[in-house]
Formats: sequence, C-alpha cells, structure tokens
Amino acid sequence: MKTTKNTYEQSERIIAYWLNRNSLYLLRISIGIIFLWFGFLKFFPGLSPAQDLAIDTIAALTFGLVTPKFIIITLATWETVIGLGFLTGKFQRITLLLLFMHMLGTFAPMLIFPNEVFTRVPFAPTLEGQYIIKNIVIISAGLVIGAKVYGKQAD
Repeated sequence: MKTTKNTYEQSERIIAYWLNRNSLYLLRISIGIIFLWFGFLKFFPGLSPAQDLAIDTIAALTFGLVTPKFIIITLATWETVIGLGFLTGKFQRITLLLLFMHMLGTFAPMLIFPNEVFTRVPFAPTLEGQYIIKNIVIISAGLVIGAKVYGKQAD
C-alpha cells in the first residue's frame, strides 16, 4: 500500500512540475494560434464567419466614415499582429494592450446588434453570440499571461 501511495505522490509531483514549466507557454501559443488563424482568414473575403458582423459593428462605431475594405484589412492585420506577438513571445506588453483593446470591441455587437447575437436577448446566443461570449476565456488567458509578463517587472 505504501508503494502505491509513493508512486501516486511521485506521479503528482512530476505532473505538477510539467504543468508549472509548460502550461503558461502552451496558453500563450494557443492564443497566438487562434489570433493568427482568425486574423489570417480575414484577409480573404468570405472566409471568416465573423467578417460581416465585425464590419457592421466597426462601421456603426465609426459612423460609416470607414470603408468596409479598410475595416477588414485593419482588423485582419490587428489580429495577425496579436497572434504573432503571442507566438513569438516578443513585445508582450504591446501584444496584451492590443488584445485587451480588441476584446473591448468584440463585445460591442451585443449592445449594437443584440438581435443578431441573440435569439432571445440576452439569454440565448446565436452562433455569432457564442463566438463573442467565448472571448471571456481569451480575456482570462490574457490576464494570466499579463500577470506573468508584469510579474517579471516587479521582481
């Protein structure tokens, strides 16, 4: 019985050590892949499922003063830069700032176009609404990464 307990405790220590060494890195890479992938899709008209809602939202926020083409290219570039920032680990403070600014904008459709993001406002999200709500996890991931980035500064 004691051998089983020792083996279990040793396994837990190994798992904890691996998680401590790798989980933050994997989180950063995962967020980087998501942003690079979604941003890259926006460079090709019609490939991003969020394209039309994003264009409509930014057009509404800018009172129609910005063309749809400029909106989508800027958004594609913004998301791609965030993705590359997380993937490379370079310029993390700027990457986090871009991420959080972007996240503010992603929730705007819920206020501007509630009937497009909910089948029953505010309880039953459409697919677009679910796409927006999942950003809560991305915000939390950004906070975890930010705690590490800014924690280094405090040392």
